[in-house]
Amino acid sequence: MRFERQAIAAALNLIEDRRPDRQQQALTLLDELAALPAPAHVVGITGPPGVGKSSLISRLIALAAPTGRRLGVVAVDPSSKVSGGALLGDRGRIQVPSQAPVYVRSFAARDRLGGLSREAFSAVFLLRHLCDVVLVETVGVGQSETDVAHVADTVVLVVQPFSGDLLQFIKAGVMEIPDVLAVNKADDEALARKAVAEVKAALAFERRPWSRPVLAVSATTDLHLEALEKAIAAHYHHLVATGTLESRRAEQAIAWAVGEVVYELGRVGLAALGGTAGVTALWSRQPVTWNDARRLAAVLNRVHCTVKGEE
Repeated sequence: MRFERQAIAAALNLIEDRRPDRQQQALTLLDELAALPAPAHVVGITGPPGVGKSSLISRLIALAAPTGRRLGVVAVDPSSKVSGGALLGDRGRIQVPSQAPVYVRSFAARDRLGGLSREAFSAVFLLRHLCDVVLVETVGVGQSETDVAHVADTVVLVVQPFSGDLLQFIKAGVMEIPDVLAVNKADDEALARKAVAEVKAALAFERRPWSRPVLAVSATTDLHLEALEKAIAAHYHHLVATGTLESRRAEQAIAWAVGEVVYELGRVGLAALGGTAGVTALWSRQPVTWNDARRLAAVLNRVHCTVKGEE
């Protein structure tokens, strides 16, 4: 499919438009896309505020620009309580070479603390069909690490030396999620080495098919950024070679379906379907696509009938 910024912008505007007729058009578009190949490698970049995620993404874009690869960037910002829109505007912080085939879009987290809004989920799905690589940057507070795993093939957790974040992540179970770990702002080599050693110590006793790399990087000096690129690519090749990519995307489809049921009908509607297990059972009876509007409509119709029959 062709990479045209104006067409991408129009499609994303449609996805963000909450008027019922426009939402139906968006669902139709996404449903049609579901039947097409989705070649992009989706990379989630997450971590606490202030670790330099936007700067890191800018440098990764600059490194990829000469290759001609088409990049999409979905940047999730905190929401303004007044307008509901993106508050910080990551699009302004991310630097893009003028002629590079790159599209950047900011989305508000809305009512999800640090997480991905419905619109951001759909945007990632759309860009996955149009790009070679999609980078997803999250706010990095609580829900974001879980949400980004529901859309990304590879999750990169960015931390910085001696911020205290590592201990908090271990306590919260966040360290189970990332596939690659990057210690950014590693300009002071001694501090960076100690931080990398701490992260590696936290991972020392795990047994996984994929040995998670821990890299000291710097978006300021480009230290080890090429190594980070290679680590991200290596993880994608690992997913493809082991067949894990297909199963991971199937899990993402279920997570999306559960989120849509909760959005439309709340927890009561999800319970009427038998909870997450019930939705999983419905979707597992046939091949799963990540955003199948028709099958979701059938599920929601079943919920309505169940609830109505109990009245």
